[in-house]
Amino acid sequence: MNGLSSLPNSIALPRVAVVGRPNVGKSTLFNRLVGARRAITDPTPGVTRDPVEGECRIAGRRVRLIDTGGYRLDTDGIDTLVSGRSLEVIEQADVGLLMLDVSEVQPEDEDLIALVRAKASRSILVVNKVDNDRRDLDAWNLHTYGFRRVVHVSAEHRRNFAELVRHIAEELAAAPVTGRSVTSEDPGIRLALLGKPNTGKSTLLNALLDEQRAIVSPIPGTTRDVIEGRFLYAGRTISILDTAGIRRKRAVTQTVEYYSVNRAIGSIERADVVLLVVDSTEGITEQDKKIVTQVIKRGKGIVLVFNKWDLMEETPNAFNAVCDRAHFVFPVLSYAPIIAVSAIHKTGLKRVLDTCLRIRRQLDTTIATGPLNRAVRGWTEQHPVPHGGGPRYAVRYITQISSNPVRFLLFVNRSKGFPESWLSYLRNKMRREFGIPDIPFAVELRES
Repeated sequence: MNGLSSLPNSIALPRVAVVGRPNVGKSTLFNRLVGARRAITDPTPGVTRDPVEGECRIAGRRVRLIDTGGYRLDTDGIDTLVSGRSLEVIEQADVGLLMLDVSEVQPEDEDLIALVRAKASRSILVVNKVDNDRRDLDAWNLHTYGFRRVVHVSAEHRRNFAELVRHIAEELAAAPVTGRSVTSEDPGIRLALLGKPNTGKSTLLNALLDEQRAIVSPIPGTTRDVIEGRFLYAGRTISILDTAGIRRKRAVTQTVEYYSVNRAIGSIERADVVLLVVDSTEGITEQDKKIVTQVIKRGKGIVLVFNKWDLMEETPNAFNAVCDRAHFVFPVLSYAPIIAVSAIHKTGLKRVLDTCLRIRRQLDTTIATGPLNRAVRGWTEQHPVPHGGGPRYAVRYITQISSNPVRFLLFVNRSKGFPESWLSYLRNKMRREFGIPDIPFAVELRES
């Protein structure tokens, strides 16, 4: 893809990775250090699967902290992928935090101790759940594993965090920075990948980042946490969020999936543009409609991304037929761009990004009040507001009250029963006249 590149190492942040077997408290430690509930915490083993990243400050220095999935022995299926990805992360990190539970050391712990020693250039043994002085005595038994730095903490109660931060800072001071991830002071453009399970969101994320950031598996619901990545395109920093697949509410039975879906919906708030990823072989579903409702309600840009286009039969006008079907099912999204891609073959991605840049510019649109009112007066004269034989409606004044999301306030003599058909006419005229054809915007009525 021409124009796509990774962020240069010269602006990289050091990476600190947290590893350990399931349920030793990695995600709790991660959330405490970044100061937000970014990773899902739950007593169910193996909740975290993909590495979850967040920024924190260690002794005044910006650091990229990475929470990894639990390492397991003798695994198969998704657990094998999770364990392998965790080892890749620790090998690429500048500092590794190996977490143990003070109450017990299991075979996974001992296996991981040997692997961390071999893979991590710099590591700290973090003994968790040391909530009191008696457990402090138990933790001293784990010093026999020979780590140069050992810290006793309680992630739940933030016990000994100052000591942990000091050890991390000292290791970072001596470590060359190898990380590629970066958080720009300018947030740039924020994209969110949403859709049903197994539409290819994680494959699309990996293709855009040009790295295996998210675990890809045919098992529905593989992604649980919101996974974030950043890259540079056309001189702009783009942040992209991969989210859990959203199923119908009555199909969500597990607590972990409930939190995953809530965070996926929450990612809409963080995004400028939502990429609704649809499986081309299945088409648009009722669940997609519900996602769209949430996007429009928040005034976010949206692109319909029909993934797995490589699996579609090559028939004349196939893409036009898909567009016609989408507009029939989603009449409210008649303005939204539709793009066919193959994430696995990396086709159509440049068009997706160019479209997102265009939508972002439109979301920042500010229309001066004078030209806006002159245009609306002219359109009202051409096509007066219908009144159906009752009292007439009068349009007094219009002004823009916000951008990103774009919102207008239309003052009228009476708002009750004001014809939606005329408001649709007004919105269509505004799209063409003021260069905002690809975004949702609200026109709110107020009596004056």
